[in-house]
Amino acid sequence: MNPSLKTFWNLPIEKVMGILDTNIRGLSNEEANRRLQEYGANLLKPKKKSDTLTLLWSQFKSPIILILIFAAILSFFLRDQTDAIIILMIVFISGFLGFWQERGAANAVEKLLSIVEVKCMVIRDNIEQEISTESIVPGDISLLSAGAVIPGDSLLFEAKDLFINEATLTGETFPVEKAPGIHLPDTSLANRTNCIFMGTNVISGSGKAVVISTGKNTEFGKVSEELKLRAPETDFERGIRRFGYLLMELTFLLVFLIFAFNVYFHRPILDSFLFSLALAVGLTPQLLPAIISINLSHGARRMAERKVIVKRLASIENFGSINILCSDKTGTLTEGKVKLQSAVNYEGKESEKVLLFAYLNANLETGFTNPVDEALRKQVQIDITSYQKLDEVPYDFIRKRLSILAEKDNKKLIITKGALSNVLSVCAMVESIDGDLIDIHTMQKKIEKQYEEYSKNGYRTLGIAYRELEENKALTKEDENSMIFLGFIVLFDPPKEGIIHTILRLNDLGIHLKIVTGDNMLVAKSLSEQIGIDSPNILTGIKIRQMSDEALIRQVRRIDVFAEVEPNQKERIIRSLQKAGMVVGFIGDGINDAPALHAADVGISVDSAVDVAKEAADIVLLEQGLEVLEDGIREGRRTFANTLKYVFMATSANFGNMFSMAGASLFLPFLPLLPKQILLTNFMTDFPEMTIATDNVDSELIQKPRRWNIKFIRNFMLVFGTLSSVFDYLTFGVLLLILHGSTAEFRTGWFVESVVSATLVVLVIRTHRTIFKSFPGKHLLIATVLIVLVTLVLPYTPVAYVFGFTTLPIKFIFMMAIIVILYIISAEVAKKVFFRRYRKHA
Repeated sequence: MNPSLKTFWNLPIEKVMGILDTNIRGLSNEEANRRLQEYGANLLKPKKKSDTLTLLWSQFKSPIILILIFAAILSFFLRDQTDAIIILMIVFISGFLGFWQERGAANAVEKLLSIVEVKCMVIRDNIEQEISTESIVPGDISLLSAGAVIPGDSLLFEAKDLFINEATLTGETFPVEKAPGIHLPDTSLANRTNCIFMGTNVISGSGKAVVISTGKNTEFGKVSEELKLRAPETDFERGIRRFGYLLMELTFLLVFLIFAFNVYFHRPILDSFLFSLALAVGLTPQLLPAIISINLSHGARRMAERKVIVKRLASIENFGSINILCSDKTGTLTEGKVKLQSAVNYEGKESEKVLLFAYLNANLETGFTNPVDEALRKQVQIDITSYQKLDEVPYDFIRKRLSILAEKDNKKLIITKGALSNVLSVCAMVESIDGDLIDIHTMQKKIEKQYEEYSKNGYRTLGIAYRELEENKALTKEDENSMIFLGFIVLFDPPKEGIIHTILRLNDLGIHLKIVTGDNMLVAKSLSEQIGIDSPNILTGIKIRQMSDEALIRQVRRIDVFAEVEPNQKERIIRSLQKAGMVVGFIGDGINDAPALHAADVGISVDSAVDVAKEAADIVLLEQGLEVLEDGIREGRRTFANTLKYVFMATSANFGNMFSMAGASLFLPFLPLLPKQILLTNFMTDFPEMTIATDNVDSELIQKPRRWNIKFIRNFMLVFGTLSSVFDYLTFGVLLLILHGSTAEFRTGWFVESVVSATLVVLVIRTHRTIFKSFPGKHLLIATVLIVLVTLVLPYTPVAYVFGFTTLPIKFIFMMAIIVILYIISAEVAKKVFFRRYRKHA
């Protein structure tokens, strides 16, 4: 930031504009691009780099891999150059394989995110234009309207009833009114009412401001820097971390013991060290980060084909895990196209005056885009050219009213439209169809009864009121008083076609829908019954306000509809559901939905949502509706299932083989496999698993939410790792006691059996069904067959000598085939027993 602008709230706007070399016509596009190069993108933290070198380095940054590379280089200089070169080649080929896959994944995700980037309105080259918030620079002129995010710390020079939500920055619950002006240099941040700050958003009103600072130089940027800007850990990320700890503990314990025993038996220290490190590489699922990236990006691409854009990849797994979906009704449960049913007076009789005043209010307001006003503008055609708009007080979520000041024939009228109770609260009289004025108190019960009748039938009903204004003055909220109640506008938004079947399919997926709406209880109840929720349990915002957190947590499970909910109660509902043990998805597209979107396990918005909602969401729907969401949930579960497959593979056959190798090294007079052979084994068994993202997923794995269960994974590892070891030791017995193989034959025979069995058992582990009832994906099947053939042929090629292999007698190949077949059959039996015992965790 320019030092002259250190206390910009204390400076007149003309001086600030001069320092920034800008004006109310905005920067030129050329100058804006130059400043973007100078100041950098308007981001709180740099985008995660996906450039070639960064991705390549990430494949080799594991401490175990780095130590192995160092040890191999040491071995190169001390004695065995050939082995050292082979070890390095295998490590680098594995790394390049992971790099190639992750590079494609990163590029795909980048393209998807560009579809739903958050944008803002600015003036450049004296033209209003929409640009990405990342492209905002100091000196830009920002245009503000309801729902917009504030793109940078800015100084206001125009404002009309501008209210800003600053909760993320100051903790202030209620919106803060902002207006141009000058404050003292030592004015606290919360009291700088002439400033607006990045990380906040517009609740209502409009304005213009000049951007002073962007990115890390903003007040929000400084706070975020202190907090290291770490996003909350998802359930999936937590599972990965705990799984990593489990394997790390086992790896270090095993490696330490093996190295100690080999040294105790006076084997060469460098060989023992390399052997131990190679074992560690074999035990560590080093491809897990790459597999996760590939799975998630593949899932993101498939979800994009279904009109679902994933902004935060880790949320895909949570998306598949949700068992509660909280949704407003408009647009998701209903058509989202509000239609005018009628305009009536307090008795329910058609009224042209009510229709005219409602149309005037909708046509002349500019502060808040909403479906009700859109419906009035499109459905009604009235000539209002004789009316002139003088002023307005935009809608806000506290008043729940919208007022305009219009003039005709020198007569000034305030026309107010809004929630019925909020309109009635500022009325003193009621106008009859003949124009007579009646005291509001004598008619209130009749008005409320009429309102209830409409609500019971599922109609949304708003009140219309007016009064004349004598003096010439700017319109304020205080002028909304002593008004005349004119009547209702009655609107309807029919349920979406097929919504009942969509909800039933969500129920079949183990997802319970809960409606969270600001509409009154009767309208919400009517809609619920129309979409198949019979006798819904309803909780209103008034009752929620009276309940303790503990009482709400006990109640939320059984509630179907939360009606008359205040905006700040949505987050509380989400938190209560989570504390009750639910994984919660929340669909929101409104100005006040951001806190609930942040709080939910998966925040879901739509591409047409206001900027603040879209920015807060993890997932953005390109089409509004639960049908799109259902497809996305299925894809999320498919991605989660394929990720778990790799975990099961890495913790069964691979773990079993490494465990067997560790045990064999204790009683054999030689190393059971050379370090280069261990690494080759690990590389070849990992190769088919790179295709796991494209594998088919059994329907039963998609039918219910699934979550990480470390205890279940540990039990799986122990059962199938032990089973793998049993057949490894059976192979040892055949090689040593029946064939009396030499050291080279032992290593070759075990390498072949180890790779073939570990590769084929993937086809067993990948499904809960028998392998004959669940066909693998094309790429996985091809990769599996290819690796088995290469493994069988390898000992008979010139390359065998380089790796220390030798040819095997046909007798062994025959016996190995029997062992592998027995292993596959045993794995099938063990799988059936295991999943029967742990069915609820599977």
